[in-house]
Amino acid sequence: MEKVDPRRWWILLSIGIFAFMSNLDSSIVNVAMPVMAKQLAIPMNEIEWVVSIYLIVVSALLLFFGKLGDMYGKIKVFRIGTAIFIIGSFISGLQWTFELLLLGRVIQGIGSAMTLSNTYGITTATFSLKERGKAMGLIGTFVSFGAVAGPGVGGLVLSHFSWGYIFWINVPLGIFAIILGQIVLPKSTPESADKKIDWSGSFSFALLIVSLFLAIFWGQEVGYFTVVPVIGYVIAVLSVIWFFRAERQSSTPLMPLQIFKIKPFSYGIGAAILIFLSNFFTVVLMPFYLEDARGLSAGQAGLLMIIFPVVTMIAGPIGGVLADRFNPAKIVTLGLSTVAVSQLGYWFLDGHSSLWVYGAITVIMATGTGLFQSPNSDIVMSVVDKDQLGSAGSINALARNVGMVSGTALSTTVLFSVMSFIAHTKVTTYLPSQPQLFITGMHVAFTGSFIFIVLAILLSLKQGELDLK
Repeated sequence: MEKVDPRRWWILLSIGIFAFMSNLDSSIVNVAMPVMAKQLAIPMNEIEWVVSIYLIVVSALLLFFGKLGDMYGKIKVFRIGTAIFIIGSFISGLQWTFELLLLGRVIQGIGSAMTLSNTYGITTATFSLKERGKAMGLIGTFVSFGAVAGPGVGGLVLSHFSWGYIFWINVPLGIFAIILGQIVLPKSTPESADKKIDWSGSFSFALLIVSLFLAIFWGQEVGYFTVVPVIGYVIAVLSVIWFFRAERQSSTPLMPLQIFKIKPFSYGIGAAILIFLSNFFTVVLMPFYLEDARGLSAGQAGLLMIIFPVVTMIAGPIGGVLADRFNPAKIVTLGLSTVAVSQLGYWFLDGHSSLWVYGAITVIMATGTGLFQSPNSDIVMSVVDKDQLGSAGSINALARNVGMVSGTALSTTVLFSVMSFIAHTKVTTYLPSQPQLFITGMHVAFTGSFIFIVLAILLSLKQGELDLK
């Protein structure tokens, strides 16, 4: 009979708070960028790096810290990460210079990578198989709530305070989580006896993420096939080759490639990348739509965008309960299919649509996302060996962040490419004199988002063909 930790739900709350904050800070800046750019006296294309640099740092380091969690204890790495994240949050909110803001975001990203890469591993190790679906559902709720609540929470904060407080809200909340963690988190124990770090794999993977996404974001500003982005693509390709060679030769690989031979794991990771990619089309484009196309204030837009995280918070635990009672792959498919319906719904939004239509689409999408999260995470974390929980958790977190940064890049790329094509000139912002340009670009972008969700549904159907219980 499995041993049950009586503090397990308090442990879940402690790590869940940081799961929420880490994912919140991936998107909370979006709604504040116009205000930040004006105060810091920098153009909009530069302020976007405040979002991008955080996601890039998190994605580049997740696997490394997941491996450290296996080697030295997931809870030890998690605890150090919480302190680093709070320090980065404090620096980011000082509102002194753009360079200091970017430094704070880099420090935040390091701390976030340390906590996120070990969150699912701690949860899986803490809960019995009987309760794991429900626990994953609650963690999935914290994750999803944070990932999509950013614009809404940011808008509400900006309606009352200066932009520095979108980072400073992390400080008291984080200190509370640390104190709670000191009380309830058990002593950290390593799962892997081998203490050798795969430096070659770690460096090549980080170089891959940094070079690829820096090239993409830089390409948005200067053109995707100019000298600097092309150099970035070449470095990324060489880094991929280097990474896979290093992983095959290492006795303690950063990413155990054999883990992807576990089909339920691979299908679940693929679906996670695709749904977060799709979600970030909404996270990035809806502030443009509500504030520019509809003329709402940041506070009003924040109130509307808070619908998503609230509904997701309700739907997440329901998905966890359903995953415990039924085949979790079928619940994953149900959630993804619901999200697909919402992506088609964005075609009904224009410059004069009732905000009730926006609300209905948001509720549908949030319900599907909530139903997806917990069963998918349950599958991904339940099919690997105990000594691979850290790696599996970091890969799961990496999937989310790669989806977020890819969604950020692709949504704006498609939007502005369509707008530029129609206008016969390069467009990189909303044009008040031609609002229909944005609406058309938004519709095309959400068509692409719909296609990504269809691909995720196909993966979940393949997952459903397997015996998961």
